[in-house]
Amino acid sequence: MEMAVDDIYVLTGNKLKAHLRDSQGNRVLNAIDVIEKQRLQAVVGSLTWQEVKLITEMSNNTKGVPILSLATTSLTPSFMENQLPYFIHFANDISLHIRCISAIISSYRWHRIIAIYEDSNTYFIDSGIITLLSDSLRDVGSEIEHHLAFPPFSSLLHPKRVIKRQLEKLKSKQCRVFVVVQSSLQLALLLFQQAKELGMMGKGNVWITTDSVTSLLDSVNSSDISSMQGVLGFKTHYSISSSTFKDFEVRFRRRYQMAYPHDEDNFRPSIFALRAYDATWILGRTLLRLGENSTSKELLVELLSTNFKGLSGRISFKDGELSTVPIFSIVNVVGKSYLELGFWSLDFGFSGTIIEHEDSEKVYSSGSIEMLEPVYWPGGLRSVPPVVQSNFMTKPLRIGVPARGAFNQFVRVIYDHSNRTYVSGFSVDVFEAVVKHLLYDLPYVLVPYNGSYDDMVEQVYLKALDAAVGDTEIMADRCRYAEFSQPYVESGLVMVVVAKSHNSEEGWIFLRPFTKELWIAMIFMSIFTGFVVWMHESEKNPNFKLATILWFPVSTLFFAHREPIESNLARIVVGTWLFVVLIVISSYTAILTSMFTVSRLEPSMINVEFLKRTNAVVGCNGNSFIVRYLVDVVGFKKENVKRIDSVDHYPIAFQNKDIAAAFFVTLHAKVFIMKNCERYTMAGPTYKLGGFGFVFPKGSPLAFDISEAILKATEGGEIQMLEDNMLSSNNCSNSPNKIGETSVLGLTTFRVPFILSASVCAVTMLINVVLGHRAYREYMRLLLEHIIMWGLIVIDNVRNYIKTAFQFFLRIYANQVKKPDDVHQHGTIELAIQNITPG
Repeated sequence: MEMAVDDIYVLTGNKLKAHLRDSQGNRVLNAIDVIEKQRLQAVVGSLTWQEVKLITEMSNNTKGVPILSLATTSLTPSFMENQLPYFIHFANDISLHIRCISAIISSYRWHRIIAIYEDSNTYFIDSGIITLLSDSLRDVGSEIEHHLAFPPFSSLLHPKRVIKRQLEKLKSKQCRVFVVVQSSLQLALLLFQQAKELGMMGKGNVWITTDSVTSLLDSVNSSDISSMQGVLGFKTHYSISSSTFKDFEVRFRRRYQMAYPHDEDNFRPSIFALRAYDATWILGRTLLRLGENSTSKELLVELLSTNFKGLSGRISFKDGELSTVPIFSIVNVVGKSYLELGFWSLDFGFSGTIIEHEDSEKVYSSGSIEMLEPVYWPGGLRSVPPVVQSNFMTKPLRIGVPARGAFNQFVRVIYDHSNRTYVSGFSVDVFEAVVKHLLYDLPYVLVPYNGSYDDMVEQVYLKALDAAVGDTEIMADRCRYAEFSQPYVESGLVMVVVAKSHNSEEGWIFLRPFTKELWIAMIFMSIFTGFVVWMHESEKNPNFKLATILWFPVSTLFFAHREPIESNLARIVVGTWLFVVLIVISSYTAILTSMFTVSRLEPSMINVEFLKRTNAVVGCNGNSFIVRYLVDVVGFKKENVKRIDSVDHYPIAFQNKDIAAAFFVTLHAKVFIMKNCERYTMAGPTYKLGGFGFVFPKGSPLAFDISEAILKATEGGEIQMLEDNMLSSNNCSNSPNKIGETSVLGLTTFRVPFILSASVCAVTMLINVVLGHRAYREYMRLLLEHIIMWGLIVIDNVRNYIKTAFQFFLRIYANQVKKPDDVHQHGTIELAIQNITPG
């Protein structure tokens, strides 16, 4: 403030009449005294709105005097704007700070926190801040597990004793994420000192501080900083690269060292010091501009209309407080100071960098908290702490597993000669696969438990065990005492009975392996193949008659065809068809054999009501919930439910007729039938249950993380693979399908062989047509040549016949007109004949 007054004097030559006074812890009385005695036009100080309200109620002379409050961010009720119109809060809306807390909590997927704050002696503010934080955390899937309020530090006679006693209570809580929502620096430093002494600043703990503490870290000495190692916090960001700030920082350090020469030289002016300078500067310049005769109302209007770029950032007001949306620097206390990891803003979230433009507006590259520098957590951890219980990193979780389960495929406990314990099984494998998907390491030790499943859940409730892993069914009555994870296996209650053997009475069972469409396709392809073969063989093989088309496909089905094939194209067609027939016949034989086998494994009893009416005895795992379920839900009499402790005892009980049926959860039934699939089968209805889940104490944050990890393992197919491996290790020749569930093959199963055979037939037919067309053309050419040749021969013969006949008639005529004594005429006639003959 003194620097601002001096700078105004240097710049304008006007000296402000500034009355600087240390309140000595009593701000209200000092403010009233100085306002009444000095006739002040305005007040700048760290007064809260409650104190300002008290001042106006105690002194009428203070009403109408503008008061610029530099108090840390707090919750200001909306009605204060009307009751205290001259109150200007030089700070941002606290809801923005709350949103930053929620963003950090959400990014690290912490679902529960413990909120710590210093009481302001105002119920409205304290409850309002906690309500705001609770609502904001709920929006991101988190909640406040516990909140701790300390009295104002100035009111504590023995602050160290009070803080230590309260921290000892927090130490017993499971949640290890502590958020200091609002606190004075004195209380915060003592809080961290006591937390370090109690071991709450070690591995597995997380501490987060807000702007009220983090912005003052530059003024904290190295001894106090050593108690805050690993603390994560945020503070209002301001530019330190401008020449104005650098000049101010040099002058501030010089002035501070002159006033406090023994303090460490590691400080930098905080956001509160910058706001004090800006507030004094704005007030002084406004007063000089308006003059001494200005009214308080005129001064208030001018102040509220301010739009100024100061050392602390852009300054403008709305509803009596700063309207600019702040940028928060995310810092991590390491060594003798702190590291700046990145930034957070309401509009863009987390960012590793800030781009500053000439107009001073800032643009951010949006992203998640993973874009920031890695955090140095309490205890030296570089990975995100598990934060699920006290002494977590030094004392692994004690996880109970059922040692007397009826099915050791799920949990198997073995002791060697040195009494060391080895735990394995499907449920254990699933838990190990799920833990790998957590964002943190989870040290644990498996502890065999020899009681019932209900007793094991109760031990988790009593905190004798930290969790329980096994084939534990999620039940409503168990959820009253413990919290279950997402089910890693769905389940239901099913009945298993002895499978009776009998011969099938279905006369048409031989048609069931194939669908109707496949039978039609087989008949069509058989006739079509026979027709194509006949086309190729009809010319060269006279023995291959048209009637052979009907017999040839039938004979090929049994590989009993004896017709000789001479055409190479026909051989290709037949070879391809025989390949298809081999595949189809093999599949048909296998399916039909399976149908005959399954048809002999029908259940001997499928009616639960009949069992109850006849007072039949049924068996179940005596160490689980099934006994209670059969009596309370299904309706069996208690004396008719036989407890069986091992899966190997069920066949003996069935053989000795001790039980008529057995009840298992679905996955247990699958394992049992896999081991005894020739003798037992499932029957009757399935009673839907909650599934198998892992057990945790009520309110455990680990339950949510494990549930999320189960979903990841399920979506990745890991749990299904483990289940398949378990079932295959207990598999026998037949599957545990119910009656009538044998597979039936359809046309789509053999579409590739059929398409191949049809394609070969089509191609060979095309080749045959092309070759036939060429032969026809050759035949026609030869025929035409023969026709021309014979035509020429006929014409030549006709000409010869005409010639001979003409000569013959000429001779006859000559003999009739010839005279013996007329020699001259004879010569003339001979000459005429000679002239005619050549023509």
